[in-house]
Amino acid sequence: MGDKRRILIIDDEKYLLEITKANLEESGKFEVMTLSSAKDTISYLHSFKPELILVDLLMPVVGGIEVCEMLNNDPLGQRTPIIVLSALEKDGDKFNAYKKGVVDYLTKPIEKDVLIAKIEKALEVKSNE
Repeated sequence: MGDKRRILIIDDEKYLLEITKANLEESGKFEVMTLSSAKDTISYLHSFKPELILVDLLMPVVGGIEVCEMLNNDPLGQRTPIIVLSALEKDGDKFNAYKKGVVDYLTKPIEKDVLIAKIEKALEVKSNE
């Protein structure tokens, strides 16, 4: 598996975006693209073709649940696993996210190793489908 897996991260907190991108790329396993606003998600989905998307729930204008809905309405998006990264720990938030088809829900702050393990697990499940 010489090929790096493509990950798209959508989060309005630029600092978090940079850290997460650096952590993932440092592992040598991933190629990462970041978006600080969710409104262009679909165009990036088609140009970058990520194998997995990490998305924050709480963002201005377009939030994470709306991102999941946009992806669910897109043929390519439907096949792309989504992991939610959120500061929200309420069961209702988690339930809403899972209803939209996310494969995992991680609460910030997230340990780098845990995040990488979760991503790898989601990609493994996807490749076995």
